[in-house]
Amino acid sequence: MQTKVLSLKALQEKLQPLREKGHRIVFTNGCFDILHVGHVRYLTAARQEGDLLILGLNSDRSVATIKGPQRPIVPEDQRAEVLAGLWCIDFITLFDEPDPFNLIRALRPDVLVKGDDWPEDQIIGADIVKAGGGKVVRVPLAQGS
Repeated sequence: MQTKVLSLKALQEKLQPLREKGHRIVFTNGCFDILHVGHVRYLTAARQEGDLLILGLNSDRSVATIKGPQRPIVPEDQRAEVLAGLWCIDFITLFDEPDPFNLIRALRPDVLVKGDDWPEDQIIGADIVKAGGGKVVRVPLAQGS
Protein backbone atom coordinates (compact mmCIF):
# COMPACT_ATOMS: atom_id res chain seq x y z
CA MET A 1 0.00 0.00 0.00
CA GLN A 2 2.87 2.38 0.67
CA THR A 3 3.65 2.21 -3.06
CA LYS A 4 0.60 4.42 -3.50
CA VAL A 5 2.23 7.18 -1.43
CA LEU A 6 4.65 9.08 -3.65
CA SER A 7 6.62 12.30 -3.67
CA LEU A 8 5.42 14.88 -6.18
CA LYS A 9 8.36 14.16 -8.48
CA ALA A 10 7.81 10.38 -8.38
CA LEU A 11 4.09 10.89 -8.99
CA GLN A 12 4.74 13.12 -12.01
CA GLU A 13 7.01 10.42 -13.47
CA LYS A 14 4.33 7.77 -12.85
CA LEU A 15 1.63 9.86 -14.50
CA GLN A 16 3.47 10.66 -17.74
CA PRO A 17 3.06 7.24 -19.38
CA LEU A 18 -0.52 7.01 -18.11
CA ARG A 19 -1.32 10.36 -19.73
CA GLU A 20 0.23 9.15 -22.98
CA LYS A 21 -2.12 6.16 -22.88
CA GLY A 22 -5.09 8.53 -22.53
CA HIS A 23 -5.94 7.88 -18.88
CA ARG A 24 -8.26 10.47 -17.35
CA ILE A 25 -6.61 11.75 -14.16
CA VAL A 26 -8.80 12.87 -11.27
CA PHE A 27 -7.52 14.92 -8.34
CA THR A 28 -8.96 15.77 -4.97
CA ASN A 29 -7.44 16.82 -1.69
CA GLY A 30 -8.07 17.07 2.00
CA CYS A 31 -6.87 16.48 5.55
CA PHE A 32 -8.83 13.26 6.22
CA ASP A 33 -7.79 13.54 9.86
CA ILE A 34 -10.46 11.19 11.16
CA LEU A 35 -11.68 9.06 8.27
CA HIS A 36 -15.44 8.47 8.24
CA VAL A 37 -18.05 7.05 5.90
CA GLY A 38 -18.68 10.43 4.28
CA HIS A 39 -15.02 10.57 3.25
CA VAL A 40 -15.16 7.08 1.75
CA ARG A 41 -18.33 7.88 -0.19
CA TYR A 42 -16.81 11.13 -1.42
CA LEU A 43 -13.58 9.45 -2.54
CA THR A 44 -15.50 6.67 -4.27
CA ALA A 45 -17.58 9.24 -6.17
CA ALA A 46 -14.41 11.14 -7.11
CA ARG A 47 -12.80 7.98 -8.50
CA GLN A 48 -15.80 7.41 -10.76
CA GLU A 49 -14.96 10.64 -12.62
CA GLY A 50 -11.95 9.13 -14.37
CA ASP A 51 -9.43 6.34 -14.74
CA LEU A 52 -7.37 7.03 -11.65
CA LEU A 53 -7.64 9.13 -8.52
CA ILE A 54 -4.83 11.14 -7.02
CA LEU A 55 -5.29 12.36 -3.47
CA GLY A 56 -3.39 15.42 -2.31
CA LEU A 57 -3.10 14.86 1.45
CA ASN A 58 -2.42 17.80 3.74
CA SER A 59 0.75 17.16 5.76
CA ASP A 60 0.76 17.51 9.53
CA ARG A 61 2.20 21.01 9.17
CA SER A 62 -0.52 21.97 6.71
CA VAL A 63 -3.31 20.58 8.92
CA ALA A 64 -1.97 22.48 11.95
CA THR A 65 -1.90 25.69 9.91
CA ILE A 66 -5.51 25.23 8.80
CA LYS A 67 -7.12 23.68 11.89
CA GLY A 68 -4.91 24.83 14.77
CA PRO A 69 -2.01 23.50 16.86
CA GLN A 70 -3.99 20.61 18.38
CA ARG A 71 -4.43 19.01 14.97
CA PRO A 72 -3.97 16.65 13.31
CA ILE A 73 -5.23 13.95 15.61
CA VAL A 74 -3.81 11.21 13.36
CA PRO A 75 -0.24 11.72 12.03
CA GLU A 76 0.28 12.09 8.28
CA ASP A 77 2.01 8.73 7.80
CA GLN A 78 -0.92 6.92 9.43
CA ARG A 79 -3.52 8.95 7.52
CA ALA A 80 -1.69 8.14 4.28
CA GLU A 81 -1.50 4.44 5.11
CA VAL A 82 -5.21 4.19 5.94
CA LEU A 83 -6.18 6.06 2.77
CA ALA A 84 -3.82 3.93 0.66
CA GLY A 85 -5.88 0.92 1.75
CA LEU A 86 -8.93 2.24 -0.10
CA TRP A 87 -9.48 0.70 -3.54
CA CYS A 88 -10.63 4.00 -5.01
CA ILE A 89 -7.34 5.85 -4.43
CA ASP A 90 -4.56 5.16 -6.90
CA PHE A 91 -1.90 7.56 -5.63
CA ILE A 92 -1.36 9.86 -2.66
CA THR A 93 1.05 12.76 -2.36
CA LEU A 94 1.47 14.98 0.68
CA PHE A 95 1.72 18.74 0.56
CA ASP A 96 2.80 21.29 3.18
CA GLU A 97 1.00 24.39 1.95
CA PRO A 98 -2.43 25.36 3.35
CA ASP A 99 -4.01 24.77 -0.08
CA PRO A 100 -3.27 22.51 -3.07
CA PHE A 101 -2.75 25.26 -5.67
CA ASN A 102 0.91 24.40 -6.39
CA LEU A 103 0.15 20.69 -6.42
CA ILE A 104 -2.70 21.10 -8.91
CA ARG A 105 -0.52 23.31 -11.10
CA ALA A 106 2.24 20.67 -11.07
CA LEU A 107 -0.04 17.67 -11.69
CA ARG A 108 -2.44 19.19 -14.24
CA PRO A 109 -5.35 16.80 -13.59
CA ASP A 110 -8.14 16.31 -16.12
CA VAL A 111 -10.79 16.47 -13.40
CA LEU A 112 -10.76 18.36 -10.12
CA VAL A 113 -13.24 17.13 -7.52
CA LYS A 114 -14.47 18.92 -4.39
CA GLY A 115 -17.55 18.61 -2.20
CA ASP A 116 -20.61 20.60 -3.19
CA ASP A 117 -20.17 22.68 -0.04
CA TRP A 118 -17.53 24.55 -2.08
CA PRO A 119 -18.91 27.08 -4.60
CA GLU A 120 -17.09 26.47 -7.89
CA ASP A 121 -15.68 29.99 -7.98
CA GLN A 122 -13.94 29.29 -4.64
CA ILE A 123 -12.38 25.95 -5.59
CA ILE A 124 -8.64 26.41 -5.62
CA GLY A 125 -7.11 25.27 -8.88
CA ALA A 126 -10.38 25.24 -10.83
CA ASP A 127 -9.03 27.90 -13.16
CA ILE A 128 -5.90 25.84 -13.89
CA VAL A 129 -7.86 22.68 -14.64
CA LYS A 130 -10.37 24.46 -16.88
CA ALA A 131 -7.61 26.31 -18.74
CA GLY A 132 -6.05 22.93 -19.52
CA GLY A 133 -9.32 21.63 -20.99
CA GLY A 134 -10.39 19.77 -17.85
CA LYS A 135 -13.47 20.04 -15.71
CA VAL A 136 -14.47 20.65 -12.11
CA VAL A 137 -16.92 18.30 -10.44
CA ARG A 138 -18.72 19.10 -7.18
CA VAL A 139 -19.76 15.91 -5.39
CA PRO A 140 -22.83 16.05 -3.12
CA LEU A 141 -21.94 15.51 0.52
CA ALA A 142 -23.24 12.29 2.08
CA GLN A 143 -26.10 12.67 4.54
CA GLY A 144 -25.06 12.29 8.16
CA SER A 145 -21.34 12.76 7.57
